[in-house]
Amino acid sequence: MSDTNAPEQVVAQVLIVEDEPEHADVMAEALRRPGHICTIVNGIEDAANELRHGSFDVIVTDLRMPESAGKEGVSADGGNAGMRVLQLAGELQPDAETIMVTAHGDVPTARDAFKHGAFDFVQKPLDLVVFRSAVNRAADQAVLRSESGELKELIQHDGFEGIVAGSEPMRKILKTVKTVANSKIPVLITGESGTGKELIAQAVHNNSPRSNERFVTMNCAGQAESLLEDQLFGHVKGAFTGAEKDREGVFEYADGGTVFLDEIGDMPLAMQAKLLRVLESGEVVRLGSNETKHVDVRFVSATNRDFSQMTADGSFRQDLFFRINGAHIHLPPLRERREDIPRIVRHAISKFAGDLLPGQSTPEISDAALMRLTGYAWPGNVRQLINVVENMVVMAIGDRDDDGGTVRVEVGHIPAEIMSSDADGLPDSGGAQTGSLAGTSLEQLEKQAIRETLKLTGGNREQTAKLLGIGERTLYRKLKEYGLR
Repeated sequence: MSDTNAPEQVVAQVLIVEDEPEHADVMAEALRRPGHICTIVNGIEDAANELRHGSFDVIVTDLRMPESAGKEGVSADGGNAGMRVLQLAGELQPDAETIMVTAHGDVPTARDAFKHGAFDFVQKPLDLVVFRSAVNRAADQAVLRSESGELKELIQHDGFEGIVAGSEPMRKILKTVKTVANSKIPVLITGESGTGKELIAQAVHNNSPRSNERFVTMNCAGQAESLLEDQLFGHVKGAFTGAEKDREGVFEYADGGTVFLDEIGDMPLAMQAKLLRVLESGEVVRLGSNETKHVDVRFVSATNRDFSQMTADGSFRQDLFFRINGAHIHLPPLRERREDIPRIVRHAISKFAGDLLPGQSTPEISDAALMRLTGYAWPGNVRQLINVVENMVVMAIGDRDDDGGTVRVEVGHIPAEIMSSDADGLPDSGGAQTGSLAGTSLEQLEKQAIRETLKLTGGNREQTAKLLGIGERTLYRKLKEYGLR
């Protein structure tokens, strides 16, 4: 009778590097039985290509084999070919574990293999039980390291406080932030409302040499021109009725630091001309004064509007646009980076529960609730998602047992307006879906369903299998069959 409480074996992507096809097939068959996905190559050149372009958890390599067709089993550096594979694996797949297989299993060779980073060393002729056990242990170690890395992603690094992201678009954006932060060029951040433009602006400042100076934010939307001018440039005593003393403006106050003008697209045209003069000369003049003051500020701005249309119709000065657009960072809407949603949800649950239930364990969220949140389009982006999660945490705490039992966030805690909306964030009309599946092969439908569900879950295979109603091993087999990653 099987132990239902035993941990399920991790299923790994395995690269087998073996010049004898029969031996490679035997190894692959032994590993495919527990569900591992195997890729076979017969030489170093093919192995290098796979290591550069693929993604593997475990690499199994023979010690002695030709580096390429027509060559002896010795690598260019004079060592054994398998050692070269270990070196390449260390360079190109640092998170993977490697296992050396050889018929020449002496102690010096084993020592060299471990020195080059091998996880284990297995001698030929293979005992398939021993071999499979070694690969299983290596897979466990590789996945553990990967999960540890994902956990570190959730821990906010210095300079990126408040930003929770792991998707490829956001990784590129944070890399761009790091690149431009050390310069003085102006930065323009665009994106829909609620995507986190102020957080990115703060990150530019935090990662810059000005990080110890002031970061001053001002929203240009809905501001009367006279009030906006006073806030930006300040005034002297007597400049207007009620000006009872001198007051410095935003630019003076932020001297040495960073000024962030949010919704700059809403700035009146007359103020645009005055802002352009400050950016070109670095000088400000307070209202009611003729004295110029030099300021040294890093300028960052943001908008959710279309500058190409605004400069075309004359509502935004083209010369000012060129000045503020030194480096352009565009934040994609949340619906285009759904893989970030689970991270943001869990981070928000931890934060809000920590505020409301200090000292207690972080509530869990059910798979069904997480999938519903991940599948929603979030027209209000991250800001809307955070607000909804806060509401859900409050409701979940209110629903716990009277004895103060475990808090669990469930589908029932999702606000009604989210549950009653379709995936586009619009009210569900209850009508039939447009388009037809007639003539589409079952294979195409299955492949598309797996691809879309993987995207929905951010690549989480366990959750993907649950949503599709299939076993994990079946999913892994389908991934290999359809060439999906």
